[in-house]
Amino acid sequence: MGLFDIFSKNKKEKLDQGLSKTRTSFVSKLSKAIAGRATVDAEVLDELEELLVSSDVGVSTTIKIIERIEERVARDKYLGTDELNRLLREEIIALLHENQTGDFSSVLSDNLHDPYVIMVVGVNGVGKTTTIGKLAHQFREGGKKVVLGAADTFRAAAVDQLTIWSQRARVPVVSHGMGADPASVAYDTMVYAKEHGMDVAIVDTAGRLHNKVNLMNELSKIKRVMQKVIPGAPHEILLILDGSTGQNAFEQARQFTSTTEVNALAITKLDGTAKGGVVIGVSEQFNIPVKYIGVGEGIEDLQLFDRVAFVESLFQ
Repeated sequence: MGLFDIFSKNKKEKLDQGLSKTRTSFVSKLSKAIAGRATVDAEVLDELEELLVSSDVGVSTTIKIIERIEERVARDKYLGTDELNRLLREEIIALLHENQTGDFSSVLSDNLHDPYVIMVVGVNGVGKTTTIGKLAHQFREGGKKVVLGAADTFRAAAVDQLTIWSQRARVPVVSHGMGADPASVAYDTMVYAKEHGMDVAIVDTAGRLHNKVNLMNELSKIKRVMQKVIPGAPHEILLILDGSTGQNAFEQARQFTSTTEVNALAITKLDGTAKGGVVIGVSEQFNIPVKYIGVGEGIEDLQLFDRVAFVESLFQ
């Protein structure tokens, strides 16, 4: 079994359970929208558009999906509403495919010399530290040597929480405590990773600063000091978004992508919400791949994102 084996039966069951609220809401609304209709006509498409927007897929992504379905309806001349599920599945999978850049384990295998450095960003409360802990656990279970860096030094709770997760995941953590210089913590984490032959270094960062300029300056400084030790670091800037916040997740993505070069997304707390459509919209709108999804509270409940499995689970 490989790193992040997303095809295991247990993980498929977890995915199905985690998306149950979104699936129940979406499928029931779709059934009502097409009840009594024989063909996919303009009225059905209007209903579908409203449904997708209300499911937090996002307006621009919804328009693209509707336009693609309209093209297929026009091309095939006659499509029954019983085929709408299939059309939706195919078009959503196609959209996600266009923003997909391969799985994370392949990125690690290409990085043989230096530790693979992940800088984690996101606002407080989205599950940032928890996601780091789960990532560390799964990397270690996959045979990787991992170190964590507690560079969110603005909150004592953040440092303490990361330390607790390092113990759960059984990996070391570099911490200078609350109030320390975040860049100094990041630098020492890089030094530790190099000296101890770590495969992965995951650095937490502050979830809330006074304004966008401060955020940009702080993250830029952290990146600069990392690169003094490990050229090219961080190799991944992972933005954590709370799936249960719906449209607010879009705004958070907009803020962070405007201040730093985010190249991967993790969507958390999908098990507690009917707003799982945000996964589709955020990925498509910002053209950044969703690499991880959180479908439960357990340490094993962070999954490497599989677009086909995700969409099939939504429509099953």
